[in-house]
Amino acid sequence: MIIKKFQGKTENDAVEAAKKELGKNIVIMNVKNVKKKGILRFFLPDTVEVTVALEDDNEKYVPVRREERRDPVPIVPAGFPAAREGNGPGGGTVIQELSEERRESAFLEEKLNNLHFLLEQQLQKPEEERAEEDGEEPPSELERFMKLMYNTMLDNEISEKYANQIIDEIERSAKPNMPFDYALTNIYQKMILKFGKQEGIMPAGNGPKVVFFIGPTGVGKTTTIAKIASRFIVDEKKEVALITSDTYRIAAAEQLRTYAGILEVPFRIVYTPEEIRETLNAFGEYDYIFVDTSGHSYQNEEQKETMKKIVHSVDGEAEKEVLLVLSATTKYRDLLKIVDTYTEVTDYKLIFTKLDETDAYGNLLNIKLYTGAALSYVTYGQNVPDDLEDFNPQKTVKQLLGGK
Repeated sequence: MIIKKFQGKTENDAVEAAKKELGKNIVIMNVKNVKKKGILRFFLPDTVEVTVALEDDNEKYVPVRREERRDPVPIVPAGFPAAREGNGPGGGTVIQELSEERRESAFLEEKLNNLHFLLEQQLQKPEEERAEEDGEEPPSELERFMKLMYNTMLDNEISEKYANQIIDEIERSAKPNMPFDYALTNIYQKMILKFGKQEGIMPAGNGPKVVFFIGPTGVGKTTTIAKIASRFIVDEKKEVALITSDTYRIAAAEQLRTYAGILEVPFRIVYTPEEIRETLNAFGEYDYIFVDTSGHSYQNEEQKETMKKIVHSVDGEAEKEVLLVLSATTKYRDLLKIVDTYTEVTDYKLIFTKLDETDAYGNLLNIKLYTGAALSYVTYGQNVPDDLEDFNPQKTVKQLLGGK
Protein backbone atom coordinates (compact mmCIF):
# COMPACT_ATOMS: atom_id res chain seq x y z
CA MET A 1 0.00 0.00 0.00
CA ILE A 2 1.29 3.46 -0.97
CA ILE A 3 0.51 6.37 1.35
CA LYS A 4 1.50 9.86 0.23
CA LYS A 5 0.66 13.51 0.84
CA PHE A 6 -0.02 16.13 -1.84
CA GLN A 7 -0.53 19.89 -1.54
CA GLY A 8 -2.37 22.42 -3.67
CA LYS A 9 -4.12 25.75 -3.52
CA THR A 10 -7.43 23.91 -3.17
CA GLU A 11 -8.50 20.39 -2.27
CA ASN A 12 -9.28 19.72 -5.95
CA ASP A 13 -5.77 20.83 -6.98
CA ALA A 14 -4.18 18.48 -4.45
CA VAL A 15 -6.41 15.57 -5.48
CA GLU A 16 -5.65 16.13 -9.16
CA ALA A 17 -1.93 16.10 -8.39
CA ALA A 18 -2.38 12.81 -6.54
CA LYS A 19 -4.35 11.26 -9.41
CA LYS A 20 -1.75 12.44 -11.93
CA GLU A 21 1.02 10.64 -10.05
CA LEU A 22 -0.77 7.60 -8.60
CA GLY A 23 -3.81 7.14 -10.84
CA LYS A 24 -7.54 7.54 -10.37
CA ASN A 25 -7.93 4.63 -7.90
CA ILE A 26 -6.58 6.54 -4.92
CA VAL A 27 -8.46 6.71 -1.64
CA ILE A 28 -8.54 10.07 0.15
CA MET A 29 -7.72 9.46 3.82
CA ASN A 30 -7.41 12.97 5.22
CA VAL A 31 -7.74 16.63 4.16
CA LYS A 32 -6.38 19.55 6.14
CA ASN A 33 -5.36 23.18 5.70
CA VAL A 34 -1.64 23.92 6.00
CA LYS A 35 -0.43 27.33 7.11
CA LYS A 36 2.83 28.69 5.71
CA LYS A 37 5.76 29.05 8.10
CA GLY A 38 8.44 31.68 8.38
CA ILE A 39 8.48 35.45 8.24
CA LEU A 40 6.67 35.54 4.90
CA ARG A 41 3.74 33.45 6.13
CA PHE A 42 1.53 36.54 6.46
CA PHE A 43 1.90 37.27 2.73
CA LEU A 44 1.43 33.72 1.41
CA PRO A 45 -1.92 31.92 1.02
CA ASP A 46 -2.63 28.74 2.94
CA THR A 47 -2.53 25.45 1.06
CA VAL A 48 -4.56 22.27 1.34
CA GLU A 49 -2.83 18.98 2.11
CA VAL A 50 -4.47 15.73 1.04
CA THR A 51 -3.28 12.33 2.31
CA VAL A 52 -4.08 9.52 -0.13
CA ALA A 53 -3.58 5.76 -0.22
CA LEU A 54 -3.28 3.29 -3.07
CA GLU A 55 -3.40 -0.51 -2.77
CA ASP A 56 -0.28 -2.24 -4.08
CA ASP A 57 -2.39 -4.57 -6.21
CA ASN A 58 -4.10 -1.48 -7.73
CA GLU A 59 -7.63 -2.77 -7.22
CA LYS A 60 -10.25 -0.55 -8.78
CA TYR A 61 -11.68 1.11 -5.76
CA VAL A 62 -13.88 4.19 -6.07
CA PRO A 63 -12.27 7.25 -4.46
CA VAL A 64 -14.13 8.66 -1.47
CA ARG A 65 -14.47 12.43 -1.43
CA ARG A 66 -15.11 14.55 1.62
CA GLU A 67 -18.58 16.02 1.59
CA GLU A 68 -18.97 19.70 2.40
CA ARG A 69 -21.78 20.42 4.83
CA ARG A 70 -24.25 22.96 3.56
CA ASP A 71 -25.16 25.95 5.63
CA PRO A 72 -28.58 25.34 7.19
CA VAL A 73 -31.52 27.23 5.72
CA PRO A 74 -34.17 27.67 8.40
CA ILE A 75 -37.79 26.92 7.63
CA VAL A 76 -40.13 29.06 9.69
CA PRO A 77 -43.79 27.99 9.64
CA ALA A 78 -46.43 30.64 9.29
CA GLY A 79 -47.31 32.17 12.62
CA PHE A 80 -43.94 31.49 14.19
CA PRO A 81 -41.55 34.30 15.13
CA ALA A 82 -38.94 35.08 12.53
CA ALA A 83 -35.37 33.92 13.15
CA ARG A 84 -33.25 36.29 15.18
CA GLU A 85 -30.88 38.59 13.34
CA GLY A 86 -27.59 36.83 12.70
CA ASN A 87 -29.14 33.40 12.14
CA GLY A 88 -29.18 31.71 8.76
CA PRO A 89 -26.71 31.93 5.87
CA GLY A 90 -23.96 34.41 6.57
CA GLY A 91 -25.15 34.94 10.14
CA GLY A 92 -23.67 34.24 13.52
CA THR A 93 -25.32 30.84 13.96
CA VAL A 94 -23.80 29.48 10.75
CA ILE A 95 -20.35 30.78 11.67
CA GLN A 96 -20.70 29.18 15.09
CA GLU A 97 -21.82 25.87 13.55
CA LEU A 98 -18.89 25.86 11.10
CA SER A 99 -16.53 26.63 13.97
CA GLU A 100 -18.01 23.77 15.99
CA GLU A 101 -17.67 21.45 13.00
CA ARG A 102 -13.97 22.30 12.70
CA ARG A 103 -13.50 21.65 16.42
CA GLU A 104 -15.30 18.33 16.06
CA SER A 105 -13.08 17.38 13.12
CA ALA A 106 -9.95 18.31 15.08
CA PHE A 107 -11.24 16.30 18.04
CA LEU A 108 -11.74 13.23 15.87
CA GLU A 109 -8.27 13.65 14.34
CA GLU A 110 -6.76 13.86 17.80
CA LYS A 111 -8.54 10.70 18.93
CA LEU A 112 -7.30 8.87 15.84
CA ASN A 113 -3.73 10.10 16.11
CA ASN A 114 -3.44 9.39 19.83
CA LEU A 115 -4.54 5.75 19.87
CA HIS A 116 -0.97 4.75 20.68
CA PHE A 117 -1.46 6.46 24.05
CA LEU A 118 -4.55 4.34 24.71
CA LEU A 119 -2.56 1.30 23.67
CA GLU A 120 0.22 1.97 26.15
CA GLN A 121 -2.16 2.86 28.97
CA GLN A 122 -4.70 0.06 28.52
CA LEU A 123 -2.74 -2.92 27.29
CA GLN A 124 1.01 -2.74 27.62
CA LYS A 125 1.69 -3.12 31.34
CA PRO A 126 -0.95 -5.73 32.27
CA GLU A 127 -0.09 -8.02 29.36
CA GLU A 128 3.67 -7.72 29.88
CA GLU A 129 3.26 -8.45 33.59
CA ARG A 130 1.05 -11.49 32.91
CA ALA A 131 3.51 -12.76 30.31
CA GLU A 132 6.43 -12.42 32.74
CA GLU A 133 4.48 -14.23 35.47
CA ASP A 134 3.63 -17.11 33.11
CA GLY A 135 7.14 -17.29 31.72
CA GLU A 136 5.88 -16.45 28.22
CA GLU A 137 7.18 -13.98 25.69
CA PRO A 138 5.26 -10.69 26.01
CA PRO A 139 2.99 -9.77 23.08
CA SER A 140 4.46 -7.50 20.43
CA GLU A 141 3.44 -3.90 19.96
CA LEU A 142 1.43 -4.91 16.89
CA GLU A 143 -0.37 -7.70 18.77
CA ARG A 144 -1.33 -5.32 21.56
CA PHE A 145 -2.53 -2.80 19.03
CA MET A 146 -4.64 -5.37 17.19
CA LYS A 147 -6.29 -6.38 20.44
CA LEU A 148 -7.05 -2.76 21.26
CA MET A 149 -8.53 -2.18 17.79
CA TYR A 150 -10.66 -5.31 18.07
CA ASN A 151 -12.02 -4.29 21.46
CA THR A 152 -12.66 -0.73 20.21
CA MET A 153 -14.70 -2.05 17.29
CA LEU A 154 -16.73 -4.29 19.58
CA ASP A 155 -17.31 -1.35 21.97
CA ASN A 156 -18.76 0.56 19.03
CA GLU A 157 -21.03 -2.43 18.31
CA ILE A 158 -19.38 -3.63 15.13
CA SER A 159 -20.35 -7.27 14.71
CA GLU A 160 -17.73 -9.80 15.82
CA LYS A 161 -17.91 -11.31 12.34
CA TYR A 162 -16.89 -8.09 10.61
CA ALA A 163 -14.39 -7.05 13.30
CA ASN A 164 -12.64 -10.41 12.86
CA GLN A 165 -12.63 -9.97 9.08
CA ILE A 166 -10.96 -6.57 9.34
CA ILE A 167 -8.34 -7.74 11.84
CA ASP A 168 -7.62 -10.88 9.78
CA GLU A 169 -7.11 -8.79 6.63
CA ILE A 170 -4.61 -6.56 8.41
CA GLU A 171 -2.75 -9.45 10.00
CA ARG A 172 -2.43 -11.26 6.66
CA SER A 173 -0.75 -8.24 5.11
CA ALA A 174 1.30 -7.31 8.20
CA LYS A 175 5.06 -7.52 8.04
CA PRO A 176 7.35 -8.41 10.98
CA ASN A 177 7.93 -5.48 13.33
CA MET A 178 5.43 -3.33 11.43
CA PRO A 179 4.72 -0.24 13.61
CA PHE A 180 1.17 -0.04 14.88
CA ASP A 181 0.63 3.46 13.48
CA TYR A 182 1.07 1.95 10.02
CA ALA A 183 -1.45 -0.77 10.94
CA LEU A 184 -3.86 1.96 12.14
CA THR A 185 -3.60 3.69 8.77
CA ASN A 186 -4.22 0.36 7.06
CA ILE A 187 -7.35 -0.34 9.14
CA TYR A 188 -8.62 3.19 8.54
CA GLN A 189 -8.22 2.84 4.79
CA LYS A 190 -9.80 -0.61 4.58
CA MET A 191 -12.84 0.44 6.61
CA ILE A 192 -13.39 3.44 4.33
CA LEU A 193 -13.24 1.10 1.35
CA LYS A 194 -15.76 -1.22 3.00
CA PHE A 195 -18.21 1.64 3.45
CA GLY A 196 -17.78 2.60 -0.19
CA LYS A 197 -18.91 5.77 -1.90
CA GLN A 198 -21.86 7.77 -0.62
CA GLU A 199 -24.77 7.69 -3.08
CA GLY A 200 -27.46 10.32 -2.90
CA ILE A 201 -30.65 10.69 -4.91
CA MET A 202 -29.87 11.09 -8.61
CA PRO A 203 -32.08 12.99 -11.08
CA ALA A 204 -34.06 11.13 -13.72
CA GLY A 205 -32.90 11.17 -17.30
CA ASN A 206 -36.41 11.99 -18.45
CA GLY A 207 -39.43 13.07 -16.44
CA PRO A 208 -39.70 13.09 -12.64
CA LYS A 209 -37.70 10.73 -10.40
CA VAL A 210 -40.08 8.90 -8.07
CA VAL A 211 -38.41 8.32 -4.69
CA PHE A 212 -40.00 5.88 -2.24
CA PHE A 213 -39.10 6.10 1.45
CA ILE A 214 -39.68 2.79 3.21
CA GLY A 215 -38.91 1.45 6.67
CA PRO A 216 -40.40 0.37 9.99
CA THR A 217 -42.55 2.63 12.14
CA GLY A 218 -40.91 5.14 14.44
CA VAL A 219 -37.64 5.64 12.54
CA GLY A 220 -38.43 9.18 11.37
CA LYS A 221 -39.32 8.66 7.70
CA THR A 222 -41.64 11.65 7.42
CA THR A 223 -39.22 14.09 9.05
CA THR A 224 -36.39 12.73 6.92
CA ILE A 225 -38.43 13.29 3.76
CA ALA A 226 -39.01 16.91 4.79
CA LYS A 227 -35.28 17.45 5.38
CA ILE A 228 -34.27 16.03 2.00
CA ALA A 229 -37.09 17.84 0.20
CA SER A 230 -35.99 21.11 1.78
CA ARG A 231 -32.43 20.58 0.56
CA PHE A 232 -33.58 19.90 -3.00
CA ILE A 233 -36.01 22.82 -3.05
CA VAL A 234 -33.98 25.50 -1.25
CA ASP A 235 -30.38 24.58 -2.07
CA GLU A 236 -30.71 22.92 -5.47
CA LYS A 237 -33.76 24.85 -6.76
CA LYS A 238 -35.60 21.67 -7.80
CA GLU A 239 -39.34 21.15 -8.18
CA VAL A 240 -40.55 18.55 -5.67
CA ALA A 241 -44.01 17.09 -5.00
CA LEU A 242 -44.87 15.20 -1.80
CA ILE A 243 -47.35 12.34 -1.58
CA THR A 244 -48.09 9.77 1.10
CA SER A 245 -49.51 6.28 0.95
CA ASP A 246 -49.47 6.03 4.75
CA THR A 247 -53.20 5.90 5.36
CA TYR A 248 -52.78 3.99 8.63
CA ARG A 249 -51.48 6.94 10.62
CA ILE A 250 -53.42 10.16 10.19
CA ALA A 251 -50.79 12.08 12.14
CA ALA A 252 -48.07 11.11 9.65
CA ALA A 253 -50.13 12.36 6.69
CA GLU A 254 -50.92 15.63 8.46
CA GLN A 255 -47.28 16.10 9.38
CA LEU A 256 -46.21 15.75 5.74
CA ARG A 257 -49.06 18.05 4.67
CA THR A 258 -47.73 20.67 7.09
CA TYR A 259 -44.20 20.39 5.69
CA ALA A 260 -45.60 20.66 2.15
CA GLY A 261 -47.37 23.86 3.13
CA ILE A 262 -44.20 25.34 4.62
CA LEU A 263 -42.18 24.43 1.53
CA GLU A 264 -45.02 25.57 -0.75
CA VAL A 265 -45.11 22.33 -2.75
CA PRO A 266 -48.07 20.15 -3.79
CA PHE A 267 -49.22 17.33 -1.52
CA ARG A 268 -51.50 14.35 -2.10
CA ILE A 269 -52.73 11.30 -0.22
CA VAL A 270 -52.93 8.14 -2.34
CA TYR A 271 -54.69 4.93 -1.44
CA THR A 272 -53.79 2.55 -4.25
CA PRO A 273 -50.84 1.81 -6.58
CA GLU A 274 -52.99 3.09 -9.45
CA GLU A 275 -53.28 6.49 -7.80
CA ILE A 276 -49.48 6.67 -7.52
CA ARG A 277 -49.21 6.12 -11.29
CA GLU A 278 -51.77 8.89 -11.82
CA THR A 279 -49.48 11.35 -10.03
CA LEU A 280 -46.98 10.92 -12.88
CA ASN A 281 -49.38 12.81 -15.13
CA ALA A 282 -50.27 15.39 -12.51
CA PHE A 283 -46.62 16.12 -11.63
CA GLY A 284 -44.98 15.31 -14.97
CA GLU A 285 -43.12 18.64 -15.03
CA TYR A 286 -41.58 18.17 -11.59
CA ASP A 287 -38.04 16.96 -10.91
CA TYR A 288 -38.87 14.65 -8.01
CA ILE A 289 -41.91 12.97 -6.47
CA PHE A 290 -41.22 11.88 -2.88
CA VAL A 291 -43.48 9.10 -1.61
CA ASP A 292 -43.90 8.48 2.11
CA THR A 293 -45.03 4.93 2.91
CA SER A 294 -46.49 3.26 5.96
CA GLY A 295 -44.20 1.38 8.30
CA HIS A 296 -44.95 -2.23 8.95
CA SER A 297 -43.75 -5.16 11.00
CA TYR A 298 -41.34 -7.51 9.30
CA GLN A 299 -43.57 -10.32 10.59
CA ASN A 300 -46.69 -9.10 8.73
CA GLU A 301 -46.83 -10.82 5.33
CA GLU A 302 -49.97 -8.97 4.18
CA GLN A 303 -48.38 -5.56 4.77
CA LYS A 304 -45.20 -6.72 3.03
CA GLU A 305 -47.18 -7.63 -0.09
CA THR A 306 -48.93 -4.25 -0.02
CA MET A 307 -45.57 -2.51 0.23
CA LYS A 308 -44.26 -4.50 -2.73
CA LYS A 309 -47.19 -3.33 -4.89
CA ILE A 310 -46.62 0.28 -3.82
CA VAL A 311 -42.88 0.46 -4.63
CA HIS A 312 -43.32 -1.36 -7.94
CA SER A 313 -46.34 0.71 -8.98
CA VAL A 314 -44.33 2.91 -11.37
CA ASP A 315 -42.11 0.20 -12.88
CA GLY A 316 -41.90 0.77 -16.61
CA GLU A 317 -43.55 4.18 -16.24
CA ALA A 318 -40.91 6.30 -14.51
CA GLU A 319 -37.43 6.14 -13.02
CA LYS A 320 -37.44 5.43 -9.31
CA GLU A 321 -35.23 5.05 -6.27
CA VAL A 322 -36.03 3.39 -2.95
CA LEU A 323 -34.50 4.56 0.32
CA LEU A 324 -34.74 2.28 3.36
CA VAL A 325 -34.82 4.42 6.51
CA LEU A 326 -33.40 2.76 9.63
CA SER A 327 -32.72 3.95 13.15
CA ALA A 328 -29.15 3.74 14.44
CA THR A 329 -30.60 2.87 17.86
CA THR A 330 -32.26 -0.37 16.69
CA LYS A 331 -30.66 -3.60 17.90
CA TYR A 332 -28.48 -5.35 15.33
CA ARG A 333 -30.51 -8.56 15.57
CA ASP A 334 -33.70 -6.67 14.75
CA LEU A 335 -32.03 -4.73 11.94
CA LEU A 336 -31.08 -7.99 10.24
CA LYS A 337 -34.72 -9.13 10.26
CA ILE A 338 -35.89 -5.75 8.98
CA VAL A 339 -33.46 -5.56 6.05
CA ASP A 340 -34.14 -9.19 5.14
CA THR A 341 -37.84 -8.35 4.86
CA TYR A 342 -37.30 -5.29 2.68
CA THR A 343 -34.74 -7.10 0.52
CA GLU A 344 -37.60 -9.39 -0.49
CA VAL A 345 -39.55 -6.30 -1.57
CA THR A 346 -37.01 -4.32 -3.61
CA ASP A 347 -33.47 -3.02 -3.93
CA TYR A 348 -32.69 0.07 -1.87
CA LYS A 349 -30.17 2.57 -0.56
CA LEU A 350 -29.78 3.21 3.16
CA ILE A 351 -30.55 6.17 5.42
CA PHE A 352 -29.70 6.01 9.13
CA THR A 353 -31.55 8.28 11.56
CA LYS A 354 -31.19 9.18 15.26
CA LEU A 355 -27.40 9.29 15.32
CA ASP A 356 -27.78 11.81 18.13
CA GLU A 357 -29.38 9.14 20.32
CA THR A 358 -26.43 6.73 20.36
CA ASP A 359 -22.64 6.89 20.58
CA ALA A 360 -22.09 3.48 18.92
CA TYR A 361 -22.22 3.62 15.12
CA GLY A 362 -21.20 0.04 14.42
CA ASN A 363 -24.58 -0.84 12.90
CA LEU A 364 -23.87 1.48 9.97
CA LEU A 365 -20.96 -0.74 8.97
CA ASN A 366 -22.75 -3.96 9.93
CA ILE A 367 -25.78 -3.30 7.73
CA LYS A 368 -23.70 -1.90 4.88
CA LEU A 369 -21.63 -5.11 4.75
CA TYR A 370 -24.65 -7.38 5.33
CA THR A 371 -26.83 -5.86 2.58
CA GLY A 372 -24.26 -4.44 0.17
CA ALA A 373 -26.55 -1.40 -0.17
CA ALA A 374 -25.06 2.07 -0.56
CA LEU A 375 -25.39 4.60 2.28
CA SER A 376 -27.05 7.88 1.29
CA TYR A 377 -27.81 10.14 4.26
CA VAL A 378 -27.70 10.28 8.05
CA THR A 379 -29.81 12.38 10.41
CA TYR A 380 -29.10 13.42 13.98
CA GLY A 381 -32.08 15.35 15.31
CA GLN A 382 -35.59 16.63 14.63
CA ASN A 383 -34.73 20.05 13.21
CA VAL A 384 -35.83 20.55 9.60
CA PRO A 385 -33.80 20.97 7.46
CA ASP A 386 -30.64 21.28 9.58
CA ASP A 387 -30.10 17.83 11.07
CA LEU A 388 -29.24 16.02 7.84
CA GLU A 389 -25.89 15.16 6.26
CA ASP A 390 -24.63 13.17 3.32
CA PHE A 391 -23.11 10.01 4.72
CA ASN A 392 -19.38 10.65 5.28
CA PRO A 393 -17.27 7.44 5.37
CA GLN A 394 -14.15 9.17 6.69
CA LYS A 395 -15.92 10.85 9.58
CA THR A 396 -17.73 7.64 10.53
CA VAL A 397 -14.58 5.50 10.47
CA LYS A 398 -12.78 7.99 12.71
CA GLN A 399 -15.64 7.73 15.19
CA LEU A 400 -15.59 3.94 15.02
CA LEU A 401 -11.84 3.77 15.63
CA GLY A 402 -11.67 6.59 18.16
CA GLY A 403 -13.70 4.79 20.80
CA LYS A 404 -16.53 6.39 22.78
